[in-house]
Amino acid sequence: MIVAGVGCRRETSADEIERVVRMALGMFDLPVERLDSVATESEKATDPVFAEVARRLSVRLVACTVDDLDRVAGRVLTPSKLVLKAKGLPSIAEASALVVAGREGRLLGTRVATERATCAIAIGEGR
Repeated sequence: MIVAGVGCRRETSADEIERVVRMALGMFDLPVERLDSVATESEKATDPVFAEVARRLSVRLVACTVDDLDRVAGRVLTPSKLVLKAKGLPSIAEASALVVAGREGRLLGTRVATERATCAIAIGEGR
């Protein structure tokens, strides 16, 4: 299973989120057709732009609770001071990818970023 974990600022467009996911996949030479899921924090997942991105990429959207994200906090590679201050977590993108990738999931590398969004790619057996 290949998962794109995404974090973003409020009012980020679907175009920008799709772009950061494609950038992250490109860093690891992964075609978008191999992507299984887009994951993010449950509050963000209610934003219609995430459903639109999942539709565009033909993948499922997975919402991760703050508790889920907190459980993998020690495994993120690039903590964010901004996310720590706002959510009390070191990461949304990397943590979301790890949660959905499952217990043995691993990040392929650090997150990538655009001006308003971040994306991390993880692989695993799924949760």
